[in-house]
Amino acid sequence: MCELLGMSANVPTDICFSFTGLIQRGGRTGPHKDGWGIVFYEGKGVREFRDPSPSCESEIAKLVQDYPIKSCNVVSHIRQANVGDICLENTHPFVRELWGCNWTFAHNGQLKDSEWLSLGKDIPIGTTDSERAFCWLLDKLRTEFTCMPEDISKLTDFLQVHCDQLRAMGVYNMLLCNSHYLFAYCSTKLHWITRRAPFGQAQLKDTEMTVNFAGETTPNDIVTVIATEPLTDNEVWQQMETGELLAFKEGLRIVGTDT
Repeated sequence: MCELLGMSANVPTDICFSFTGLIQRGGRTGPHKDGWGIVFYEGKGVREFRDPSPSCESEIAKLVQDYPIKSCNVVSHIRQANVGDICLENTHPFVRELWGCNWTFAHNGQLKDSEWLSLGKDIPIGTTDSERAFCWLLDKLRTEFTCMPEDISKLTDFLQVHCDQLRAMGVYNMLLCNSHYLFAYCSTKLHWITRRAPFGQAQLKDTEMTVNFAGETTPNDIVTVIATEPLTDNEVWQQMETGELLAFKEGLRIVGTDT
């Protein structure tokens, strides 16, 4: 299985600390050695980095780890391949245009009979069940809405129904972002934590690294991190329930539903 990492913040924030923990699991402390990727939002634009090499050995991952790119929304993924070859086109996250925005998608799990998912405008470039599910979901969104709904609950209700359908096909843990909102859907395993004042210290699980967020933030900063498994061992992470969909904006949880 793969692992996911997402961030939603109210001010541009770097994800170097969390990303440092994640990439250790890509072949060093975990088996997810079949590629990695990360997408940073900057306005409507995105900075994308991907590599089919193990993240713990990747020079590109080291660059991202050391270079503090600041963003309010980030989606990242480390892969343990089960469907599709180990190659760049099968490396998450995937990015597509919808309603004039870049939508970013990353998936953890395996979907049975995904080849039967109908497609519209968006066609997979690679051969993963994940990318096909993303293209299917985009087609459903284009069919249902002509533009981004002003009422976010209409969008989250729609996503809930269709994510439940995908979960019925297997394991479907997902992160989806459109530069304004970060959506997280849990099939088996996702955790999240919101950091805000008073900030304290955090210690990574997978490597000896500690950061004092009080020295890196302002009292008004709000940052939520979502991960398959908690990245730190001295903080309390919230575990999502099966079938739960959450939406975050500017670091705050704005929607949460259970089925």
